[in-house]
Amino acid sequence: MKEGKPRLLLGNEACVEGAIAAGLKFFAGYPITPSTEIAELCASYLPRVGGKFMQMEDEIASMAAICGASLAGRKSMTATSGPGFSLKQENIGFAVEAEIPCVVVDVQRVGPSTGMPTSAAQGDVMQARWGTHGDHEIVALAPSSVLEAYTLTVAAFNIAEELRTPVILLMDEMVGHLREKVVLPSKSELLVKDRAKPDLPPGQYKPYADYGDPAKVAPLAAFGDGYKYHVTGLTHGEDGFPTNNPELGARQIKRINDKITSRKKDLPQAEELFTDDAEVFVFSYGGTARSAKKAVRDARAKGLKAGLIRPVTIWPFIEEPLLKAKAKKPKAVIVPEMNLGQIILPVKRVMGDACPVVGVNKLGGRYIEPDEILDAIKEAIQSGSAS
Repeated sequence: MKEGKPRLLLGNEACVEGAIAAGLKFFAGYPITPSTEIAELCASYLPRVGGKFMQMEDEIASMAAICGASLAGRKSMTATSGPGFSLKQENIGFAVEAEIPCVVVDVQRVGPSTGMPTSAAQGDVMQARWGTHGDHEIVALAPSSVLEAYTLTVAAFNIAEELRTPVILLMDEMVGHLREKVVLPSKSELLVKDRAKPDLPPGQYKPYADYGDPAKVAPLAAFGDGYKYHVTGLTHGEDGFPTNNPELGARQIKRINDKITSRKKDLPQAEELFTDDAEVFVFSYGGTARSAKKAVRDARAKGLKAGLIRPVTIWPFIEEPLLKAKAKKPKAVIVPEMNLGQIILPVKRVMGDACPVVGVNKLGGRYIEPDEILDAIKEAIQSGSAS
């Protein structure tokens, strides 16, 4: 495909294109709606670039397989939806603890359980953050367009490789099955990062070295390259072997958290629209943010001072745009979500009692329309003016 040529792509298709551009060489998955196109296209594309595709017996095995492939030196990804995301959680936790870079795509659908497999929802936001047990941080990115399905997939691989951590691309059915005309970035425009490799002799290599600097992550040797080391889901020391020493355990757990929180400003931040003089802010992500952007523009056309904050990184939660909004003493923050209210919880934590935080929620696979958000903006401005 000639660079710079417009293309008509699905979000799921753009995700695969982005993964290939980022250097994906191994995909393991189990077909599940509405993410199936990702597996289908990986099965077609990967052999052409020297990669491997494996359809596993289930979602648990799929997550385990990409952990193994990553340890062998291959950039690895899996994709799933709904119940499949639930099944992957234990091995996502293993990847967090063992510091294995990989990408997990979750194209959200209505739940719980089998729910409505072909209908959109945004009900996995909290599961992405808290799905595994124990104290850990996670990186989750939320595209709201087909182009972002491409660029954020590349970003997900870069973050995974640099920080040695699983990264979740938290899509939703709206974006996954959205078809848009896009011009994908050329190779010269893309920043693609690869994991650091050790420059020490095998006998001196520590796979989980603690440098005392949370932003510095130990290089990862590939199995088969002459380095022998231990990988475990148990709390471990710098050599990778299990430990029950409370001090070593606490230090290791804190380190895998700090390496992410210390780099929050390096992660994709938020899109802001009309926030300089806004009286009401709409905080929206993923596919729903498309309706939110239209609602904010319509509000401005009516003389209503509304602004949009669209977080691109969902986890760790990016607070700075909300703190700036809080300083403006707004009349309200409106949070539209296709769930009963999930990201609204950290929004309320940041805003405190500075202003009302109002949810606009919809279930059953029905999209939130721009007019529904616009009505909430009008009501918030009227209520604020009356008080």
